This record gives sequence, C-alpha cells and structure tokens, in this order.
Amino acid sequence: MLWIDNEQFKNELNNLMRVKHKNIVRLVGYCHNIAHILVEYKGELVSARVEQRALCLEYLQGGSLDNHISDDACRLDWDTCYKIIKGICEGLDYLHNGSDGRIYHLDLKPSNILLDKDMVPKIGDFGLSRLFDSIQTYMTQSQDVTGTRGYMPPEYINKQTISQKFDVFSLGVIIIQMMAGKEGYFDCVDTPPEEFIKLVHGNWRKRLLQSSTVSYHASQEVRTCIEMALRCVETDRAQRPTITQIVNELNNIGAAKSSPVDQWPTIVSRDVERPYVPHSRNVVLATGMRKHFRLRRVKIHLKHRTTFRSTC
Repeated sequence: MLWIDNEQFKNELNNLMRVKHKNIVRLVGYCHNIAHILVEYKGELVSARVEQRALCLEYLQGGSLDNHISDDACRLDWDTCYKIIKGICEGLDYLHNGSDGRIYHLDLKPSNILLDKDMVPKIGDFGLSRLFDSIQTYMTQSQDVTGTRGYMPPEYINKQTISQKFDVFSLGVIIIQMMAGKEGYFDCVDTPPEEFIKLVHGNWRKRLLQSSTVSYHASQEVRTCIEMALRCVETDRAQRPTITQIVNELNNIGAAKSSPVDQWPTIVSRDVERPYVPHSRNVVLATGMRKHFRLRRVKIHLKHRTTFRSTC
C-alpha cells in the first residue's frame, strides 16, 4: 500500500479491527514491518530505514460498484440495485450506531463499495474515517480530509464541519448515480425535485416493463429510493435524514412487500362492482407499453369462462 501514509494505515487498521458486519469488508490480516539495511549512497554505505505496511482483506469477486454505473444508470437489474442500496445503508448504519464507538467513513463513493459473488455490497477503505465517542455529534476539522470532491457535503467544503450527515450526503450522491447515471447528481441540482423524481422513476419503469418484472412494489421501491436520495443531499444538513431513519424506511418497504396477498392494492373491474385480487395464474400482464407507461387492457379469464375487462 505505497499510496497510503502511516497515519492513514494505522487509522484504517484500527477501525477495521473494530468492525464486523456482512456489509463491511472483512480484515483477514496485516503486516507492519520496519527494517534497517545498508545501501550505497554517493559511494558510501549508509543505513536506510525500510518500512513495509500491508492490509490483507477478503477477496470480493464482483469488483467495485463504480464498474457497474454507466452514464445513464446502473447496468444491473432493479432487484440487484435495490439489494446493493439497502446493503450500503445497513453497513453505514452499523458504522454510525452499531460498532464499538461511532465511525464516520468520510470517503464513501462507488469505488469504495465492493461486491461479492452474490452482489452483496461491502464498504471498504477506512483510511480517512474518524472514530467518535457516544456524546460527540460533530467536529470542525483543522486539516482537510483528502476525500473526493462531488461526495463531500457543502458544510465540509465551506467550514470543514464533520458529522454523521457527511456520510449521509455521500450516500445520497451514490444512490442518485446508481439510478440516474454518473452525472445524475449534477442533473438533480439543476432540476426541480418533482420533475427529477418523475424523470428517474419513469425511466426505471420503462426498464421494468421491458424486462417483464414490473410490479407495484418494485415501482414503489424506485420512487422511495430516489425521493430518499434527494433528502440525503439537502444543502442544510439538519434537513437530511439519519442513516437509521433511512434503514427503517427501507425496512417498511420490505414489510409491505412480504404482506399477505389480501393486503395488496386491488384492481377493480369495470363490469363488476367488487374488487379483484390479482393472482399470477389468472392474470396475463400486457407485454406492450404505451406512452406515459400505460399498460394495455388485459383480459382476466376465470375458471367458469366468464370474461372481465380491466385496465392496470
């Protein structure tokens, strides 16, 4: 690790030894060795100090998240994207609230999110992270954190203020890039929020329809994630949610998704004044797509051969 200085190495090692979570890169081992050797310098033998440092981390076959983000959006299907978003949030929640002392990452970005063979995300690179006690909520940094422009919140750029909302801002930028492409954050700054949400939600609905995986819950997940990401990048850090609030919101979506069929939104037939609960064996979804994402009228055939018509 020639690119990292001694302070960053000790900082990353210290924080990696504190954490253990499915969404945090696992430390396997480390090496920190100092040796003195004789070398020739200007025709004379002199003693030189050689310091060797290395961290051994688990191997993650999926590479980093930035390899999967294009100019338009994440190349992965929505279920995988959502799993990655939720996993990053759960890992960050653990750093902020579940480890021995709160850890603020301070350099969260797609290249620091690694994926295993099952596309489970793991947060890595703790060289710039900071350990906070249970009382301290924010600090003013006298020396710049050499993080990444574009993922730093305005309060740090302007006043070097560090708090848990630093990571929340970075998280919001990552989610926006996953859903709207690499330049998505800059697009959302110049676009009214409702218009941006409508645009991104509409683009993902197109993809869902084309892949024949459209569902009420997938559409809700898309909308929730983009709305949540915009709240994360609020200029005023007090207006951003905490990572715990974000995780709770995602868990609420999961609870609704696993609810019994009789709690799903119902489709009301035009011809019969009673609700009809969709069932995969009885409903043939439309394969075409019209402007504004309207589905074609579908026919629902019941066992007694009576035909009803409804519009999704």
